[in-house]
Amino acid sequence: MLWRAAVPSKRGRVYKRGGLEWQDLGTTSDFSGFPVTQPATLGTMASTSYTRFDTPIGDCAILWRGERIVGTILPVAITERFSDVVKRRARDATEAVPPEWVQAAIDDIVALLSGDKRDFAELDLDMGGIASFEAKVYALARAIPPGETRTYGDLAKDLGDVALSRGVGQALGRNPFPIVIPCHRILAADGKTGGFSAPGGVDTKFKILEIERAHATVPSLFGESGGLAFAPKP
Repeated sequence: MLWRAAVPSKRGRVYKRGGLEWQDLGTTSDFSGFPVTQPATLGTMASTSYTRFDTPIGDCAILWRGERIVGTILPVAITERFSDVVKRRARDATEAVPPEWVQAAIDDIVALLSGDKRDFAELDLDMGGIASFEAKVYALARAIPPGETRTYGDLAKDLGDVALSRGVGQALGRNPFPIVIPCHRILAADGKTGGFSAPGGVDTKFKILEIERAHATVPSLFGESGGLAFAPKP
C-alpha cells in the first residue's frame, strides 16, 4: 500500500496518525508522477466493517474503519455475491451494525436516491492509498451539487489541462465512494453519456441522474423540462 506524505519526505522519520504508525523509507512515484511514501511498520489498525442497506436502486453497502468511511458499493451484478465484492474492497471487512454516524450517512444516501437533496461534504473519507491526481479529481467531483452535471473536460480544465480528460475518466472509474463522490454527475462533452463502472453501467448512471432531476451542461442529453430526452447510448 502507498501512503501519501503530508510533508516533504524525510527518510527514516516515523509518522503517527489515528492509531497508525509508519516509517518513511524514501519516495517513489505513482502513475500520475506525484511522490508517495512507503510504510515500513504499521501499528494497531482498526478493523474494517460494512453493512448492506436497501435503496430505490437496489442493495448498496457502506464500509468504515475507525471514524472514516472506507468505501461505498452500489448494487452488484446478479452473477456476483455481495460478500465477494466487499472482500475485494477490503479483505478484512466483517459485517456489523453501523454506529450512529454511519447510519446517518446511510439515511442520507437513501434520501438522495429517493429524490431528496443531500450534501456529503462533511463526511470524513479514508483517502489512504489514493494518488494525488485522483484525490484532486474526487475533490472536484464532490463539489458538484445534486441536480447539476459537469463534463470530463470541465474537470480537466480545472486541473490545468484539457488533455487530462482521459485521466479524469480513469480516476472516476476507480472511485471507491460512488454516490458520496458523485462520479455519475460527470458526462462526456460530445453528447455521449461517458462510462459508469457500477453494474448496469450508464443505465444506472442515468437512473440516478433522473432521480436527482439533473440539468445537464450538455443540452442534447436533456429535454426542456430537465428530464432525460432519450435513452442513454450503449
